[in-house]
Amino acid sequence: MSKVDYIDADIKFMQGMIGHHAQAIEMVALIPTHSSRREMVLLGQRIDISQTDEIKMMQDWLRLRGQQVPGVNAMHAHGATLMPGMLSEEEMARLARANGDEFDRLFLEGMIKHHEGAITMVKELFATAGAGQEVSIFSFANDVDIDQRMEIQRMGALLDVIAKEMK
Repeated sequence: MSKVDYIDADIKFMQGMIGHHAQAIEMVALIPTHSSRREMVLLGQRIDISQTDEIKMMQDWLRLRGQQVPGVNAMHAHGATLMPGMLSEEEMARLARANGDEFDRLFLEGMIKHHEGAITMVKELFATAGAGQEVSIFSFANDVDIDQRMEIQRMGALLDVIAKEMK
């Protein structure tokens, strides 16, 4: 059996996903001071824990292969390209100014968009010939796809509850 290796698309996926996850962590950091819903606090804790662990894993993966490891603040660099689904500076500022139900709504809408972007990144990875074949990349990308889809469903249900309450 031949050894399956990573390709440039795998490296770019891991590097891009670090910044993507970093923004999600930045978003959930707002929850304790902007929301009073227990469901939002629990959602934020889950996202923070899972994505912080995944950033460490991606950084280690890149280091072990002698690849550039972007910092978690790389997305804030002037002219940095946002990965699919990431919120713009204006959207992040609007989220940071909101409180209560308005924050919850903006957060959930933004995080759903963010998660859909991660799913797009996975689709693009697997659509690239030879990409996503190394076991660790394949497993991680599949986990991202599955986890993000489940969280989108949970967030959509919570968004429906909030919309009903706001009427």
